[in-house]
Amino acid sequence: MSDAIKVAGPDGSPQEFPRGVKVAEVVRALYPDRAEVTVAALVDGKEADLQVALQADVSAFRPITVDTPEGLEVLRHSTSHLMANAVKSLFPQAKVTIGPAIDTGFYYDFDVPGTFSPEDLARIEARMAEVGQADLPFIRMEWPKAQAIAFFREQGEHYKVEIIEGIEDPIVSIYRVGDFVDLCTGPHVPSTSRIRAFKLLSTAGAYWRGDERNPMLQRIYGTSFPDRASLEAHLRRLEEARERDHRKLGRELDLFSVQEDAGGGLIFWHPKGTRVRMVIEELLRRELLRAGYQFVTTPHLVRRDLLGISGHLDFYSEYMYAPMDVEGQQYIVKPMNCPGHILIYRSALRSYRELPIRLAELGTVYRFERSGVLHGLLRVRGFTQDDAHIFCRPEQLLGEITQILQMMFAVLRLFGFDRYEVYLSTRPEKFVGVRESWDQAEAALADALKALGCTYEVDAGGGAFYGPKVDLKIMDVLDRAWQCGTVQVDFNFPERFDLAYISESGARARPIMVHRAILGSLERFMGVLIEHYRGAFPTWLAPVQAVVLNVTQAQEPYGEQVYQRLLREGVRVERDFRNETLGHKIRDAQLKKVPYMLVIGKREAEAGGVSPRTRAGQDLKCMPLEQFLDRLREECRPCTEGLLG
Repeated sequence: MSDAIKVAGPDGSPQEFPRGVKVAEVVRALYPDRAEVTVAALVDGKEADLQVALQADVSAFRPITVDTPEGLEVLRHSTSHLMANAVKSLFPQAKVTIGPAIDTGFYYDFDVPGTFSPEDLARIEARMAEVGQADLPFIRMEWPKAQAIAFFREQGEHYKVEIIEGIEDPIVSIYRVGDFVDLCTGPHVPSTSRIRAFKLLSTAGAYWRGDERNPMLQRIYGTSFPDRASLEAHLRRLEEARERDHRKLGRELDLFSVQEDAGGGLIFWHPKGTRVRMVIEELLRRELLRAGYQFVTTPHLVRRDLLGISGHLDFYSEYMYAPMDVEGQQYIVKPMNCPGHILIYRSALRSYRELPIRLAELGTVYRFERSGVLHGLLRVRGFTQDDAHIFCRPEQLLGEITQILQMMFAVLRLFGFDRYEVYLSTRPEKFVGVRESWDQAEAALADALKALGCTYEVDAGGGAFYGPKVDLKIMDVLDRAWQCGTVQVDFNFPERFDLAYISESGARARPIMVHRAILGSLERFMGVLIEHYRGAFPTWLAPVQAVVLNVTQAQEPYGEQVYQRLLREGVRVERDFRNETLGHKIRDAQLKKVPYMLVIGKREAEAGGVSPRTRAGQDLKCMPLEQFLDRLREECRPCTEGLLG
């Protein structure tokens, strides 16, 4: 055997190294300008630590630098081990479980008596800094499975034993950093001194393996970055996100609430929140009617058998509520609207001349979510979808998908979202129907996206069980992505429900069904809107567009006239004639994020006008009420005109 091996260089040409050369040495030789920021490497497609000794030729070699998503994941996973080291040092009785990197940082779950306090987090963080400065190496070891089980059993780490027992490979990888030994596939940074900028953020309860029948663990969340500046920028974004939290703003602005007396995950819309919803719903209804949709209303209960025909019982039963017995028949609160729309289509004999038939419904559905994942408006148990189903002929499919996407983009732009990510999700492992139909559906979606010039990513295997789909994720002001609209092509439900139309030749033909939602769940979209605008909705969407404020009680009669006139004009207006100072009333209106405060003093009452003040603090001169109404109409014009021409 030769004492030399060959490793592919940056241009692909082989470079010679001594057998047993460390990955770190190869990085320094081939990528000297990136060596300082490299935390691991990709060796023939597999991630490897820098201390790994290479024993064979390498046809593909790439350093993983900390300024890439892969490198940041390595750093954050290493930081979770550093945190576990500190926890075991300070709380020897703690049992360790798992500690992965996640999109925003990392977490680690511990089995400890009681809970971690903020003071505990500060102590853990300080201990992490000490271990980091000690520059302890991350040492990788490979043990026989039996040896690993014996070691962790002796340590009393029964969670690790359980994990190892579920591993099929006879050899498992172990990492040691100082006195802390953990089961892990790696890779990790070379030593703790590479972990320089981190912060522990919060704690939460979490069931072992996500199962509520298992013990409740204590989870510590944290984040880690290559440098202090990046960490501080992230912490500022987190603080901004906290200020925009829709649950906090929902309370402060009196938009909605979750009443635990009624049950978690069920939203109670207060008058102001309902006003915003009404504006959104009216806009959607107007645009859909202009686009040739017909509105329908379907019951909240559905026979269980119907969901068996659709296949939902086989694929979504875990998200459905238990059936109720009604006169010997089993009913379920509906988890989706499509079976009801299918029955409406099937209620009459259809001709090819009628197609496409576009049925729309703002339909409320109910899905079971575990209490641990419920999150304000973003994860609920009852929600309303801006749902629609189109039944069309094959030659109409491309046009229908294109129209849906155009409307989707136009509506989202109106709400202030002009940045989004588009995904084409293809056939999953478990699906219904035949592959040929799936291929045809995927091609139609791709053709529509290309026709509109949309850049998209393919989410292989991410389709629904009944058909492929296009999903839109909108980007908010903090660059967070939110799942919104979807378009799904379905050849399978028409087959399962034996849907038909009479073709031009007089023969019986099968329609294609398109499922689509523009905003998705109204609850979720409202949560995103609240956070995007920080509760300061644009004038056309604000629950209260103006509030009338009198300077003294002498102006109250005229103020009432102004208030009544604005009501007649359809303005969402309130009045504040309390015996308080004008400054106090202005501050209250600003806290409520009302776009306009209409100040009425002696001058305004005598002139028959108002003095508007914006929530940003701009004082506008006294103007006739009609002039203010013209200003308001102009600001609301985008939501009164047709979006698609």
